[in-house]
Amino acid sequence: MAVQVLPMSDNHDMYDLVDAAIKVIENSGLKYKVTPFETVIEGSYGDVMALVEKVQEACFISGAQKLLCNLKIQSDHTGHVTIADKMAKYE
Repeated sequence: MAVQVLPMSDNHDMYDLVDAAIKVIENSGLKYKVTPFETVIEGSYGDVMALVEKVQEACFISGAQKLLCNLKIQSDHTGHVTIADKMAKYE
């Protein structure tokens, strides 16, 4: 899954709020990769969706008044889709 969080606040810097979201992802125990426009996360559907909820909560706790959360989900009925599978030819 790829998640892009765009928090909005009159009183807080957007990047500080995004950093709070990334901290939750770092502490999740799931494999992830931060990129310039989104963070890619590996895990089961249930695990990544639960994490999305925690990411949004972290933004609100940190001072966001509103947020947009864009998700991209790739699934494969034969197994897991990994970051390495998708990035191998570019690294």
